[in-house]
Amino acid sequence: MDDFENLSEEEKLKAENDFLKMKMMLERGAEFEKTEDGDALPADIENQFLRNIMEFEKQFDQHKVTTVFDKIGKPKKFRPASEISDDAIEDAWTELHNYMLEHGVDLSASSPKVTARELYRFTVEELFEHETDDIDMPGMISGFIYDEFYPDYEYDNTHYAVDDCIKIILEKDALDYTPHLAKKITLNNHENLSQESYKAIINQFKEAFDDIELHTAEAESCTIVETFCTVKGTYSATGFIGSDKLEWDSNWTVIFHFDDELGYWDIASVQIKGITF
Repeated sequence: MDDFENLSEEEKLKAENDFLKMKMMLERGAEFEKTEDGDALPADIENQFLRNIMEFEKQFDQHKVTTVFDKIGKPKKFRPASEISDDAIEDAWTELHNYMLEHGVDLSASSPKVTARELYRFTVEELFEHETDDIDMPGMISGFIYDEFYPDYEYDNTHYAVDDCIKIILEKDALDYTPHLAKKITLNNHENLSQESYKAIINQFKEAFDDIELHTAEAESCTIVETFCTVKGTYSATGFIGSDKLEWDSNWTVIFHFDDELGYWDIASVQIKGITF
């Protein structure tokens, strides 16, 4: 006890932090990486961090739920969207959004098609009644994404086709992981490929070049018919082999299929004209 009293405040905090870590390891199975002294957090910041984690887990274990409306203090000042003019809706949404942030709730949207009016309407008519974990901690934000309630498949699939498919195929780095793939994929004239075979063929193509420079990859259209979505676009790239180079400037098509069982879109076919895989 005397030895503890003789410690400096920082040394006491470090000792307490070690105790809290041990407690979390024994009770929660937590793991902590060892850090060099120069890389370690200041003792007071680490102490607050550990206490925040323990408080979060304590409240989470209680399994309390509340509505977003109750969580933000049951405000009465936000009128229905139908009562707000087009000239005033931007400011109304900004006020509502800032109010929610002050009370630990955030709403954002991925699709650029979602308007301020729709965000406001959705919040007061639907999100207010949505149930969420009743966890109250300083600085903690409960985040919601509009698109998770109302997905914009055209926007999402166009983004996936360009950024998660065409762009990563037409770059030099080896393909390690590709999201959104179906169990069986067609790649140009290769049909019924497994995900591993798909990646192997693409990586074999990449290995034939010293470098690949993608200039452009753009989507031009997205068509959804029942459970099929077809995204079409153009690309321009250059492959380098020693002092030689190969120019590509053509079209691509990515076809998605909606998996009814899992509830999301899979890439079922990739066609890139001008490329021989």
